[in-house]
Amino acid sequence: MRDILPVLNGWYTAGVPFGLATVVSTSRSAPRDPGAAMAVGPDDEVVGSVSGGCVEGAVFEAAQEVVASGEARLATFGYSDEDAFAVGLTCGGEITLLVRPVTAALDPAFGEIAESVVAARPVTVATVTDGPAPRGATLAVWPDRVAGTLGTTGLDLAVTADARGELALGATGLRHYGPHGERREDAVTVFLHSFAPPPRMLVFGAIDYAAAVARIGAFLGYRVTVCDARPVFATPKRFPEGVEVVVDWPHRYLGGTDTDERTVICVLTHDPKFDVPLLEEALRRPAAYIGAMGSRRTHDDRMKRLTESGLTEAELSRLRSPVGLDLGARTPEEVAVSVAAEIVALRWGGSGAPLTATAGAIHPSS
Repeated sequence: MRDILPVLNGWYTAGVPFGLATVVSTSRSAPRDPGAAMAVGPDDEVVGSVSGGCVEGAVFEAAQEVVASGEARLATFGYSDEDAFAVGLTCGGEITLLVRPVTAALDPAFGEIAESVVAARPVTVATVTDGPAPRGATLAVWPDRVAGTLGTTGLDLAVTADARGELALGATGLRHYGPHGERREDAVTVFLHSFAPPPRMLVFGAIDYAAAVARIGAFLGYRVTVCDARPVFATPKRFPEGVEVVVDWPHRYLGGTDTDERTVICVLTHDPKFDVPLLEEALRRPAAYIGAMGSRRTHDDRMKRLTESGLTEAELSRLRSPVGLDLGARTPEEVAVSVAAEIVALRWGGSGAPLTATAGAIHPSS
């Protein structure tokens, strides 16, 4: 979608209707991930791809039909054992597409969405794919505002909260709701398409706890990097698949790495020669979370050293140390849950208290 947006925005700005097909779900060995898109515009011009060539002919026709009718539709394609040359995926997978017409009247925020994506400003686009809500209706959700509607105020509020959660992780996928946004119902299906790269989790110290933190970080949707100056510990085989492992002095690696307001930094070295220079660097740069492992004695010594290094009270107040929430954790996996819980609570303003001890909305509007 990112690649074809400039062309789509050109059509949209010129007032030319076009048909947009987006992969909203896949199964087995489907060739493209959710969010892949293909569009058919003026003079039957085609941009993008949803399957690498398997079903594009049928999608072309569907896109033309929705432009003519003005109504969105779902289309599912899969492999046919009876006729491998029929329209389907010869790779053996299955994809479901939402094919919808795009015009200024049907999608008034499309131009603003395209501009945000091109400018690298994060936005999630929520689109109804099925259910009693209007199929093809869209709601654009930025961190600080929304545009459009999915049909009801309750549905808009519930989807907005979830869309911002997906946006924080750069995640894309289907969500299910009741007609008015009721949780734990599945009458309405909404596709949340986030235009933001996954946030980074930087884990320093290649110890057993780091492997567990890296695993749960990847599960939460972070792009995880583990860094340690000791090559005997910083080996890919000690960490989950997909986790980047770097051998370098932690403060030097962080000094050459971009971070932003979504970045999570976990310092698990609890060795002054590593963590003090590293935290000096970390506490002076943008990050959503900076946590450091160690006993309370280690924490006190660390704070003294950081103060002597010239860090201000405001900078030191950003440090979460000892790292994690008080769960009584013992094993590396339990400690990782404790750290993840603190990260989530800090992101959304949660108290970390048991829900049985709190009152009010469990999922407050964000």
